[in-house]
Amino acid sequence: MVERGARVGVLMGGLAAEFDISMQSGKAVSGALRERGWDVVDIVVDRDLARKLVDARVDVAWVALHGRFGEDGCVQGLLEVMGVPYTGSGVRASAVAMDKIATKRALAHEPGVRLARDWVLRAGGSLPDDVALPVVVKPGVGGSTIDIGIVRDQGALAEAIVEARKYDEILLVEEYVEGDEITVAVVDGSPLPVVRILPESGFFDFAAKYTKGLTRYECPAAISNKATRLASEAAVQAFVGLGCAGLARADFIVPANQEPVFLEINTIPGMTATSLSPMAAKPLGMSFEDLVERVLHGAHCMEPEYTP
Repeated sequence: MVERGARVGVLMGGLAAEFDISMQSGKAVSGALRERGWDVVDIVVDRDLARKLVDARVDVAWVALHGRFGEDGCVQGLLEVMGVPYTGSGVRASAVAMDKIATKRALAHEPGVRLARDWVLRAGGSLPDDVALPVVVKPGVGGSTIDIGIVRDQGALAEAIVEARKYDEILLVEEYVEGDEITVAVVDGSPLPVVRILPESGFFDFAAKYTKGLTRYECPAAISNKATRLASEAAVQAFVGLGCAGLARADFIVPANQEPVFLEINTIPGMTATSLSPMAAKPLGMSFEDLVERVLHGAHCMEPEYTP
């Protein structure tokens, strides 16, 4: 439990394409903590992060970073070496969850986590002949649905690959599963109510996520009891199986058979007052400030095995 007198550094911004989204999350988190009376300092993350943490005399870090260098274990590793407790998942879980391919391979033997068939496309490689359209082309590492495209015809496949490779040389090509998109936030191993995502365009891309009015949400989701139960169970299995901590959010597609197919898990989901995880907490009577504080109280750091 973090003591009330602790100085909380809210880490935001960072070195990834999701800089602006991270700034929104960070400002919302720091505002919520100040509202609850915490001693808070906003830290815009760059390559001088270690110096900034020392200069700000930070006792604990609330990590509100998205994407590379912040959500992938890099910052978590720095905080571990510096001995600064931090929120969310540790180094290993962060690194694996950031990599869509590593995540799927790590969860392949979890009985309740259903996965779409996939192919990995490496630099200089080609897709096998048995790839059947439609497929979804994704950078192997990344977030916020940046340059993820549904390919329905052969002519668009090469273009989708070129676009995705702007973000990663290694691509994940998955069979396209048609159905409702849902998400399940997990806090300290317990699932929150399911949120159903209803983008006007039919695809929850970057614009649909972050442009007001382009997407509607249902919470609790108006889906079958079967799908709700299976998604909640799978989200917890993914959370535990990857070794996540604090708050994470798993995304799924619910096809006609009502057996949700796992897409990915976000170890640092968006954290504005209108983001999906706070939205899921509301039906339980948990305010945005409550959720932010709960995550803070789970801050952790490994004990050193040797102290020189």
